[in-house]
Amino acid sequence: MPVSTPSQTIGPFFAVGLGGSSHGEIASRESADAVEIAGVVRDGAGQPVPDALVELSQAEGCARAATSPDGSFSFVTVKPAPVPGLDGVVQAPHIAVSVFARGLLSRLATRVYFPDEPEANAVDPLLGELDDSARLVARPTGDGLRFDINLQGERETVFLDV
Repeated sequence: MPVSTPSQTIGPFFAVGLGGSSHGEIASRESADAVEIAGVVRDGAGQPVPDALVELSQAEGCARAATSPDGSFSFVTVKPAPVPGLDGVVQAPHIAVSVFARGLLSRLATRVYFPDEPEANAVDPLLGELDDSARLVARPTGDGLRFDINLQGERETVFLDV
């Protein structure tokens, strides 16, 4: 019978396989309902992670963006519609987010919710289970939304066991 082996990290050379842009597009910037979501990936010491990969996934599509040397990333997307959960309860509009980085054995999964959906967010099953659900709600900026990802530490992003 074959024996399972643990995942392997790619070592300190994660960026070698990225070769991508710090900007991903699910929607065109010219689209009337386009929204930019930007942020920074930080490690447990609060330092930027310059070689992470962030992936957004939603019904409208998915996109990947490598972080810049300052840990930043950005996406242009559209806000998805609410979707039913496994139990039939409607979930607030959100986008699935995955983070890949050196030293991680598996991807980290989280969600980003929209600040202009307070009623839907208030009854979302996942947000209702969290003590600090605000960590998953993007913050409005002058020209889009901000969603920082903290891999560890006091302001660690809420990650899901998927």
